[in-house]
Parts: sequence; structure tokens; C-alpha cells
Amino acid sequence: MADSKLVRGTLILTASIFISKILGLIYIFPFKAIVGLEGLALYTYGYVPYTVLLSVATLGIPLAVSKFVSKYNALGDYETGRRLFKSGLVVMSVTGMIAFLLLFLLAGPIAYQVVDGKDLKGNSIEDVILTIRMVSVALLIVPIMSLIRGYFQGHQSMGPTAVSQVVEQLVRIIFILCLTFIIVYMLNGSIGWAVAFATFGAFVGALGGLTVLLIYWYKRKAHLEQQLLESKVNHNLPLRTIYKELVSYALPLSFIGLAIPLYQTIDLMTFNKALMGIGFSQFAAEEAFGAFAQAAHKLILIPVSIATAMSLTLLPTITKSFINDDHLSLQRQVTQTYQIILYLTLPAAIGLSILAYPAYGTLFGLGADLQIGALILRYYAPVAVLFSLFAVTSAILQGINRQRIAVIGLVAGLLVKLTLNVLFISQFEAIGAIYATGLGYLTSLGVNVWAIGNYGNYNYRFILKRFILIFIFTVIMAGVVVAVKELLMFALPLENRLNALIVLLASVGAGGLAYLYLGVRTNLAGQILGARFKFLKKKQRVES
Repeated sequence: MADSKLVRGTLILTASIFISKILGLIYIFPFKAIVGLEGLALYTYGYVPYTVLLSVATLGIPLAVSKFVSKYNALGDYETGRRLFKSGLVVMSVTGMIAFLLLFLLAGPIAYQVVDGKDLKGNSIEDVILTIRMVSVALLIVPIMSLIRGYFQGHQSMGPTAVSQVVEQLVRIIFILCLTFIIVYMLNGSIGWAVAFATFGAFVGALGGLTVLLIYWYKRKAHLEQQLLESKVNHNLPLRTIYKELVSYALPLSFIGLAIPLYQTIDLMTFNKALMGIGFSQFAAEEAFGAFAQAAHKLILIPVSIATAMSLTLLPTITKSFINDDHLSLQRQVTQTYQIILYLTLPAAIGLSILAYPAYGTLFGLGADLQIGALILRYYAPVAVLFSLFAVTSAILQGINRQRIAVIGLVAGLLVKLTLNVLFISQFEAIGAIYATGLGYLTSLGVNVWAIGNYGNYNYRFILKRFILIFIFTVIMAGVVVAVKELLMFALPLENRLNALIVLLASVGAGGLAYLYLGVRTNLAGQILGARFKFLKKKQRVES
């Protein structure tokens, strides 16, 4: 009964995360139509430092609280979990306040580093300062909300987290789109004011999520109080001991989760100035940054999210095999994780790269920014494979209790990015930032892959053979996509969104069918995804 409840809860939570990510992708299209690429750049100036400081404020403690509450509840000690929760609310309030003050006060220095404010078409320094300060307010309540979610999850209750996440995202998106539309089109306000209020949506959305959690709390308060009365034991652990263990466990995970925001922070501080240093106007640099950090970035995260979510479901079994010293099972499970990532992400990333122009045109329009947006998407899409592999290999290292190695790998990659970013942008313009990101992730991935082989005794021979086969199938699929795209674009040039949509859907359909046919014909799809999609195996039996 408990296991089925946990499985159901995990499915609900996974579904809510997926819905939130989809909503977070969809809203960017109308938002970009309202504020343009320079507006997306301004939005990023606020959100990147906010994301980093939010992680610093929480230190991964909400996730760790979930684990510890669950652990002590299983021992019949509900009192320790409640003590941790009460003290955690105080700690999150204090760290949230410190993070808010820090970001609020740093808004000026960050703004002067990001833009020079001399280009009348670009964002002003005042706009950047206002945007950062507006989003900083969310730091006052988001850490508290995260802790309450962790406490509910520790009680194997995923519903409050799932519902509050979706409500938070919906409220935030509705607030962003409605307010920016009103400011720009009805009040004839500036893009700067519109984007500043859009970032304030983080606070408004958090209020919505927190309201949902408080409703759940009052509904379940009697049950939670009854559990306290039924506590069989009280370990009376000092809070200092608990927090020491919490932070030692949670901090590496929190840091790894910051990988993309930390890379974006390096770009935030160097991208515009590097482009302006080689003759770009501030406006042109910001358009490129908006395309790179928001528009193209959102698109390449689609295959990353799907493939990573599917592969990470194997991690609990990897941890179990490692603890039980079951080397054969560990080898099989790690291989399966790698296979899923490669089989799904590689063709998706290459396909998106080939279809960059019709994809960008369909989703963001065929305006003046099509050239820079689609060009960045074309080069950025293959990096999605590295994003996925880094996330999964870091999680595998967590499963074999080597998360510190993942942190070392991430630091090494960040140093590569920091060292090469300005140099590459000077040489290759906006694409140089993509090259620096790719090399940074490749460095981190190299460390992770080595550590899994070394500490997990993993043999890469079989997965190397599988990679070659998947790569061959991807090349064939790419050939089909290119052929269909070029033929259609000859008849339907990218002059309007309908033509772009037809070219995109037909090319994706043809490439997808070709790839699926190869996978099913050779039974590769059945071997990799058969456990999840039974029809892939059945089809192979019929054809054989």
C-alpha cells in the first residue's frame, strides 16, 4: 500500500514538473512577440542572478528536509521532522532576506557590467537595475515555499507540491502576459517597465503557490498533529547536528543543479561587452544575447527535459545495486541510462539544428531577428546532448555516492567557459559563447564519465558500440530531414509562418518515421525503450 502510494505520488510530481516546464516554454512565444529579443535579454539580466541567489539561499535544504522527514517518520519519530521543519522556516526566512538584500544592492554593479546604456535602442542601466530589484522580492517567500513542499514530500504527500507548482507557474505566466500586454499596447509604456513587471511575476506566482500549500496545511493540520501525538520515539538530535548532515548532503546536489545558471552568469557578465568590443552596438549585442540565453535556450531544453526525465527514473535502482555491490545490475542499469539519453537526445538535437530556420520562424516569427535567432539555434542545438549527458552522469555519481566528483567536474567546466568565453566571442561573435559552453560541458562530462568508469567499475565498450549505431541512424535521419526540408522550401519559401510550419512538421514527421523505422527494424528501439513502450517490441516480432 505504501509503495503504491509512493509510486502514484511520484507520477503526480513528475507530471506536474513536466506541465510546469511545458508552460514555461509556451509562454515565451507570446512574451517575445510583445517585448522582442532585447526584452528577453533584459528579462534574463534579472532571472539569472535571481536563480543563483535562490539556490544560495536554500542550499538544497528543502530537498534534504524531504529525505530526513521521511527517514524519521519511518522510525516512528514525527517530532524530529517537525522540529526540523519549524527551525527550517526560520532559517529559510533569514537566508531569503539576506539573498533579497544582496540581490537588491547588487543590482547597480550588475547593470553597469552588463550594459553601458549609451545605445538609445538598447536597454538602459535604469531598466536593468529596476528589473533585478523587482525579481529580488521573490527571494523573500520562495525559500519558505520550497521548505513547505519538502516537508509534505517527506510525508509521502506529493499532491501539495504538484498542485502548487502548476498553480505557481500558471499565475506567473498569466501575470506576465497580461501585464506586459497592458503596459506595451494599452498604456504605451516602455519595454523596460513591461519586463520589470514581468520579472515581478516570480513573486506573484510564488504567492499563488504558497496559498495552495497553506490551504493543504490547514486541511491536513489535524492529521499531522495526530501523528505527533503517536510518535513512538524522539531522537532529540541537536539541530546543529541535523543541519550539518543536511548541508553536507544537499550542497553538492544544489550546486550541480546550478550548472546552466552558472554558465549563463558567465555569459551575463561577458557576452554583451565582448560583442561591443568588436564593433557591435549594444542593441545588436542584446538581441544576440536574448536569442542565445532565452529563445534558443528554451527550445533546446525540450529534448533535454524529456530524455533526462525518462533516464533518471532508473537512478533509485542504480543506488540500490551499488549499495548491494551488484556489479552486473549496475553495469546494465548505467548502460540503459546512457542508451536512453543518446537514443532520444542525439536525433532530436541534430534535427533541431537542421530545422533551426523553420523552427525559429514558426515559433518566434519571421521578423528581422530571424537570422540571428535561427543561426544561434543551429549551433546551440547539438549542445543539448551535452546538457543531458552531464545531468544524468552527475545523477549517476550521486547514486554511487561520488557527488563530489560531479562538483569538481562542474568547476573544471566553468573554468574552461570563463577562460575561453571572451576570446571565442571576439573570434566567432555570438557563436563563440556556444563553443565555450560546449567545451566547458565537454570538460565536465569527461570528468564524470571517467569517475563512473573508475568508481563504478563501468565498462564503456558496449555503450561505445551502441553510440556508433545510434550515430549512424541519426546521420540517415538527418539526410531524410535535409532532403524533405530543401524540397519543401523550394516550393514553400519561408515567407510566412504557415509555410514555416508546414516545412517544420513535414520534415520532423519524415525524419521521425525514418529514425523509428530503423530503430524498430533492427530492434534497437525495442531493446532501449521496450520496457516503457511495449508496442516497439511487438512490432519487431511481427516483422521477423
